[in-house]
Parts: sequence; structure tokens; C-alpha cells
Amino acid sequence: MLKKVKRNSIRAREAGFAIVASRYNARYVDAMLQAAMAELKRAGAKNVQIVRVPGAYEIPVVVAHLARSASELPHPSRITHHASLSAIICLGVILRGETAHAAHIGEAVSQALMQIQVRYAIPVIHEVLLLDNEEQARVRCLNRKHNRGAEAAQTALAMAQAMEKLYAS
Repeated sequence: MLKKVKRNSIRAREAGFAIVASRYNARYVDAMLQAAMAELKRAGAKNVQIVRVPGAYEIPVVVAHLARSASELPHPSRITHHASLSAIICLGVILRGETAHAAHIGEAVSQALMQIQVRYAIPVIHEVLLLDNEEQARVRCLNRKHNRGAEAAQTALAMAQAMEKLYAS
């Protein structure tokens, strides 16, 4: 059951964010990207980098590069430095077809993103959706009440705040 996206009051402060979004299934991904950007803007985020890639499978290599670059900064400045990344948001839509290809892509992307966030200790927000059909995509990407892009941004904001507290202690 889908839950309605709830607005939170977390402020972005000096946090930096990156959004890596696929161009494949652009109608759905673009809607998630717009919702994520609106949510980050509402929270006051000024440092947001957007990187577009051809498809979902290409997302992890860009995320790894961004995470590696950010992890080279000293820990205390990683959260507060204007060029640092507090979280990386990944947006994509994979629609199942008649073969297992979509499942293979979805599994590979999920495993890679999990490994990257653990290795570099930078939150990687996974909204690369593996969906059965376009109706599911419409509900999760085009519907304002359930837009997974807005939810991803809220998660990124919450994780940036949580990591900031960890590094401050």
C-alpha cells in the first residue's frame, strides 16, 4: 500500500546534494526529478548538482565517482563544506518486460548503490524503481500524493541531518 508523502520541516542548511537521474523512461524520471528539486528548494538547499545518465544501469558508476570525491574531504568539513555532498539521490524507472532483463538491472543497481553508501559513508537514496507496468509508474512518479522523488529528497534531508549529528559528536 502506498503511503502519502508527508512534508517535514528539516532545513538543508549548508548541506550539499547530488541527484543522479536516468534519461530512460524520461516522463516518469523527470517528474521525480522535479519533485525532488522542489522539495530540496523548499528546505533551502542551495548546493544541488544534477547529473543525467542514459539509463538506470549507469547510475552507480556516477554515484561511486561522486561519493569517492566527497569522501576525500576531511570528515568534519564533509558535511559543512559548500562543495561537499551530504547525500546522493538516485532516480530511475525500470519497467518489467517479457524477459528477466529488468530484474537483473534492478538487482545490480540495488547491490551497487548499497555497497557505495557503506564504503564511502555517504547516504545514497535509492529511488530506482523496478515496476511491473506504466500504471505503477504513473502512481509513483506523476501523482503528487505519492511522488517518490519528493520522498527521496525528504529522506536525503533526514540522512544529511543524521550524518551531521554523527560527525559533530
